[in-house]
Amino acid sequence: MDPFSHKVAILSLSRRVVLMTVSTFCCCSLLKHLEPTELLFLLQQDEAERGVPQEELPGRGQTHDAASHHRHIVCAETQVKGMRYLFSAVTSAVGSRGWNRRHFWGWLNAVFNKVDYERIKAVGPDRAASEWLLRCGAKVKFQGFERFHHDYNGLPVGPLGKYKIQAIDATESCIMYRGFDYLDGLKHVEEIKFNKCIYIEDACLERLSSVESLQESVVTMEVVSCGNVTDKGIISLHRLRNLENLFLSDLPGITDKQTMVTRLQTALPRLDVSLDLD
Repeated sequence: MDPFSHKVAILSLSRRVVLMTVSTFCCCSLLKHLEPTELLFLLQQDEAERGVPQEELPGRGQTHDAASHHRHIVCAETQVKGMRYLFSAVTSAVGSRGWNRRHFWGWLNAVFNKVDYERIKAVGPDRAASEWLLRCGAKVKFQGFERFHHDYNGLPVGPLGKYKIQAIDATESCIMYRGFDYLDGLKHVEEIKFNKCIYIEDACLERLSSVESLQESVVTMEVVSCGNVTDKGIISLHRLRNLENLFLSDLPGITDKQTMVTRLQTALPRLDVSLDLD
């Protein structure tokens, strides 16, 4: 079979068939003929190819009950397991093409951050945002809860829109700019922590501070060990009108901390800035 026929064959398969293929060798022999964009195609099939009928997903014309929640959880966990399998297969298949592990994870993390606007409409901004954050390795705390949730199985089940995100801990997560549209519509987030987030950059902080609802709700922020953040990104946080506490540490991109702090506190007189930048 020529390379083009290989491509047609694999792109005609559903993601479930590809990811559950018994023969790793067969899967790899097909995958090595695909370009990254074509591999991405396999991860962007619609919900019908995930094993859960679209009408059975939570929020699609139904209440967000325990049964539909369970189906969505199983669906999500299957995708994650499948992606891990796909990573193993692709790493083996494309190694000779110079596509290393770091590049693949960067590409896969971008897939995790792809915004599903239909999902936001179906289950509401808080639920959709929590799924995005957990998918990327972050944690969320809802109003009325004392602990953070870090996996799908721990997400509370209830009526649509009942649970509101109060705090976000994105420590060591892979959230990136392309996923920040999930923040639109969040009205109750009081605390945000970015710690060792390799994809957080100035554009992310600027995007966050442009969300009108967050401008009103965010009170506490922490930005630690995010190497791509500079003075520009931190200064953009002055748009968070109710920000009272800001902790900054291990940010090598900060070049003029005194000017940065002055500009922040001029715009936000109540802001307490704690620095550990030496």
